[in-house]
Amino acid sequence: MSAVTPAVSRSAEHGSLPWLIIAAGSLIAMLTFGPRSAMGFFQLPMLADTGWDRTTFGLAMAIQNLCWGLGQPFFGAIADRFGTWRTLALSGVLYAGGLTIMAFANAPIWLHIGGGVLVGLGVASGSFGIVLSAFARNVAPGQRSFVFGIGTAAGSAGMFLFAPLSQGLISAYGWSDSLVYLGVLMLLVPLVAVPLRGNASSGRQAEAQFKQTIGEALKEAFGHRSYLLLVSGFFVCGYQVAFITAHFPAYLGDIGIDARYAVIALALIGFFNIIGSLSAGVISQRYSKPYFLAWIYVGRSIAVTAFLLLPQTPTSVIVFAIAMGLLWLSTVPPTNALVAIMFGTRHLGLLGGIVFFSHQIGSFLGVWMGGYLYDRFGSYDPVWWLGVALGIFAAVVHWPIEERGIARPAMT
Repeated sequence: MSAVTPAVSRSAEHGSLPWLIIAAGSLIAMLTFGPRSAMGFFQLPMLADTGWDRTTFGLAMAIQNLCWGLGQPFFGAIADRFGTWRTLALSGVLYAGGLTIMAFANAPIWLHIGGGVLVGLGVASGSFGIVLSAFARNVAPGQRSFVFGIGTAAGSAGMFLFAPLSQGLISAYGWSDSLVYLGVLMLLVPLVAVPLRGNASSGRQAEAQFKQTIGEALKEAFGHRSYLLLVSGFFVCGYQVAFITAHFPAYLGDIGIDARYAVIALALIGFFNIIGSLSAGVISQRYSKPYFLAWIYVGRSIAVTAFLLLPQTPTSVIVFAIAMGLLWLSTVPPTNALVAIMFGTRHLGLLGGIVFFSHQIGSFLGVWMGGYLYDRFGSYDPVWWLGVALGIFAAVVHWPIEERGIARPAMT
């Protein structure tokens, strides 16, 4: 990978970081990413009580991912204009309401509305795109990849913490009451979000922003080849991680591995995700982001191939979880940093949200196809192998992405 030298002054590069904003945003990322990453633990006990099939649960999780993706650009634009805190406060309410409706769902429609639509919109209005855009406006360009890594690692910590927490709650109180308790926990989000009150016109980078309307920003982005490649490649990330999040516990049960290893595996993914995200923030700050992303996707395909072809044992599950954890959300810091480099921070919530919408289309297909193809063929193997092929595709489309700002007449 070729080194990239950020075009910022030494004083800007080493300026002090807004640690209160970073701490608040990181805690929110942990809270909002935690419960949705633990949804796989609720699948089997819920289906055992309700008699629904895996397609029903898979569709609810697919709707959740699709609403997350559909909502991200709109909530990003709202945060850009009206302020991050308002958007995050709405997230806490939507998230809590969705988990509560899911807890008392007595028909699939309520599972789809609560666990699908409302939880999806709750995550959309409170996840990485919103938090990282706030970070970007308050740090120098040369610091973005690093603080993006911190925020992404916090989301990873949510996965690490909520995997054993959710399983423990289910064992102690049952799946329904556990969802209610998690919903109550989401009401902390509006309180924690108070330090993130600014919008796109505030923060350290406000004066350097290129002024344009939303329509102009969209026209510029969709005419930019590197942006379109980034959008297409991030689809694959969503497919791969959402399938594993929703179906890995059930998959391990199918191949005869004790259920406790599902908890261990997802907790390990979350823990090593912290290391991977922080490392990605540092690496992508120093080296080519497109090349780094390409190698991440190649690494995922290799890890899945090895897991499927080698004997599947508790040890191989642990090794696979560690490998995937290191690669899990390591795509997020360089991807968001590339959007900021290309277009600046004026409409970062919106444009980053569109990239993430592609991610969630992939998530929808990964989760839904996991349930549908299992019910049709009795195996998850077709979904696994499609993910391997898509990983190679993602590596190919990231390689030619240009890591530089778009040329604008007003800036030359």
